[in-house]
Amino acid sequence: MGGSSGIGEATATAFAADGAEVVVTGRDRDRLDAAVARIGGKTTGHPLDATDPAALAAFFATTGAVDHLVVAVSGAAGAGPFAQLDLAELAAGFDAKFWPQVRVLQAALPHLREDGSVTLITAASARAAFPGTAGLAAINGALEAMVPPLAVELAPLRVNAVSPGVIDTPWWDRVPAEQRAALFEGLAATTPVGRVGRAEDVARAIHLLAANGFVTGVVLDCTGGANLPTGR
Repeated sequence: MGGSSGIGEATATAFAADGAEVVVTGRDRDRLDAAVARIGGKTTGHPLDATDPAALAAFFATTGAVDHLVVAVSGAAGAGPFAQLDLAELAAGFDAKFWPQVRVLQAALPHLREDGSVTLITAASARAAFPGTAGLAAINGALEAMVPPLAVELAPLRVNAVSPGVIDTPWWDRVPAEQRAALFEGLAATTPVGRVGRAEDVARAIHLLAANGFVTGVVLDCTGGANLPTGR
């Protein structure tokens, strides 16, 4: 879900390379068709608004049994200094990421194989301590908090999450190119692996969680070590 660009597309590509039958969704038909062409393999695309419960129900009624569900629905609202944080903006952040991931999982449950898996995509801001990210921490932290109880409640279905750090994806296109390059350079200099992440890095982490049948209830950090206390 949310597979027409960035982490979602890279994840679909990883599964398709393994020969899986992959279904990707997104709101924009043209972007979705372009992504399906890039992904290749046995991949199909379905236009879908993950905020629409009726559309979700109709979609899953056509999918048959689902082995692995990856929910890469995201948004950018909710950032900013807490004292000036508009509560409507924070609510919009929940509406763009938290509630769609919850709705997707609820709609998918009747169609998920018992021995399958669910992987939610959160963000390192859930547990970071950076000024201006309290709203993002609330949104992503709420998703991460659900992972352990869902892993127990929905067992033997496995439920995990991947928590990416700074990843060079189209999500950053809203930042001017020079400013983005300077930001990435600064972050790379303070990250143990010496670079910012790529969508493929996160895709491999997601693929690992889906493939390993003995891992559940885990939030896997994919940050290049940027979240470590000592850094470099």
